[in-house]
Amino acid sequence: MTKLREVVRNLFKTHTLEKTFDVQIATSDEMAQAIQLWHRMYVGTSPWLNWETTHSLGIPSALASELARLAVVELESTVSNNEYIDMQFQRVLSKIRLYTEQAVATGGIVFKPYVDGANIAVDIVEAHNFFPTSYNSQKQITGAVFLEEKREGDYIYTRVEHHQLLGTDYTIQNAAFKRKSFGSSFDRDNQTLGERISMATIDEWQDISEEPWTIKNVEKPLFAYFKMPYGNTIDTTSPLGMSLFGKPELVEMIKQADKQYSRILWEYQGSELAIDVDRNAILTDKKTGEPILPEGKERLFRKLDVQSGPDKDLYSVFSPNIRNNELFMGLNELLKRIEFNVGMSYGTISDPAEIPKTATEIISSKQRLYATVKELQQALEFALDDLVYAMAIWGQLYKLCGNKYETAYKWDDSIVVDREKELASMQADVAAGLLRPEKYLAKKYGVSEEEALLLMPQTQPVSPDPFGDRE
Repeated sequence: MTKLREVVRNLFKTHTLEKTFDVQIATSDEMAQAIQLWHRMYVGTSPWLNWETTHSLGIPSALASELARLAVVELESTVSNNEYIDMQFQRVLSKIRLYTEQAVATGGIVFKPYVDGANIAVDIVEAHNFFPTSYNSQKQITGAVFLEEKREGDYIYTRVEHHQLLGTDYTIQNAAFKRKSFGSSFDRDNQTLGERISMATIDEWQDISEEPWTIKNVEKPLFAYFKMPYGNTIDTTSPLGMSLFGKPELVEMIKQADKQYSRILWEYQGSELAIDVDRNAILTDKKTGEPILPEGKERLFRKLDVQSGPDKDLYSVFSPNIRNNELFMGLNELLKRIEFNVGMSYGTISDPAEIPKTATEIISSKQRLYATVKELQQALEFALDDLVYAMAIWGQLYKLCGNKYETAYKWDDSIVVDREKELASMQADVAAGLLRPEKYLAKKYGVSEEEALLLMPQTQPVSPDPFGDRE
């Protein structure tokens, strides 16, 4: 039994990673299971769903998508004093909304740059393919294992890459594995890597060395972990981030919302108009024995043995009242609770028509959302700074760019500020002589006051009075 347990243990992914690189994986079983659950919720395959009784309302993806949109829709960021890095960085920025949505849903993602010819490409490693191996007292990850999968025929090939920062020495090592593919559902949840193979087995990996190599004078890891700024209630000791909807009570709320939505669908299906007809009252085709019903209206009729006496009708109409108001009210209350618990304003996924609209409630709701978005933006800014640092290191190693650069970010503040009302108020102040016009133009067009002055029309100087010296 001891040998059997050891064989089974060797099959599991984390143990294989630990044995391959002589490290300790810092992802607890609870966190691994939670990340897997968040991912399933995000892609619409929550474990409580089935296509017969419980359907998905799509709440996790809707929340992640909306928060990502609010956080980065107006994001502008540049890398100055280094044109090469800025060009590579803008490619990542062009898809930052998608990456932010994935991070919000699963607790975090990793930006891992690497040199690809004359460019610096960036791998996006999702939470379920990222395993921390070391971190400091501030829970900043200094070592990790990354997985990249490739499917060919009946097999799945996995490239495993380990990064470790010790002092200022940065070590990278690769390994490859192969396992049989048994179908998408099994492969998604499979916790094994299979047998180890040579990197040369896969054409695109054949130039990658399996021997560890070290880069000197590195201050930070050459990857950027975009970690969600939410308290981790699954594992308080973990360096990993928490999904926006990851708390157990939120998972339960989303589950109940799906169930309530499914009750509404069943209410409509169960109360569908029908005519119950006695079997003896329906003509049948003599050859096939099939009932003869009005073309296109077969669904309307249901055959029943309703005639039990001479005074009974041969048919009856089934048309019950629909309890949609009560059911929708219950669903809306669940949605509002979810919105409050994830720090978003009412009406994000709930019915805006049912939301109180007093001035105090609107301000409070907007401020709650503003705080959530600002925290997310700050976390993203930290991650992008780390990404630019890693890109610069790789650029210097391969002599693609210099080592000087500066990053700048411009975020949108329209969540709590009504831009149209603010501009209208400023315009009124200009008309009243209480505000200089260039300040209004600078705010409206997003330029400096010096640039705003150049936008203003030139005024004609007033000619001096030729009779000004007369008494």
